[in-house]
Amino acid sequence: MSELKPGQKAPDFTVSTDAGQKLKISDFKGRKIVLYFYPKDDTPG
Repeated sequence: MSELKPGQKAPDFTVSTDAGQKLKISDFKGRKIVLYFYPKDDTPG
């Protein structure tokens, strides 16, 4: 997969929340969201 550029649409994917619920990025269609990924806990963002 190639790197996304600012403003580019993200591919649809599903993640699990801390509560065990499933969220799909397509659930937020039409809304602006910020996705933030980090390598692991206690590392600088």
